[in-house]
Amino acid sequence: MDVLVFKTDVTSKRKVGKVNTLLTSFPTIQQWNFDLEDCDNILRIVSNGLSPRNIESALQRAGIGCEELAY
Repeated sequence: MDVLVFKTDVTSKRKVGKVNTLLTSFPTIQQWNFDLEDCDNILRIVSNGLSPRNIESALQRAGIGCEELAY
């Protein structure tokens, strides 16, 4: 199990809904959530064998800023 953490520019529940559609297309994602209270609008993903670059690319193609954070 891997936990991936990203800084995003998602600031509203409406944008979270847009991301939901993208993230459900990844079969290896088991769980995900946003912390919109955090200054970095954190996205956490629990997955098996998913490359952080795949998430960054998919969200950036959809016009959503996303950058992996080291934790």
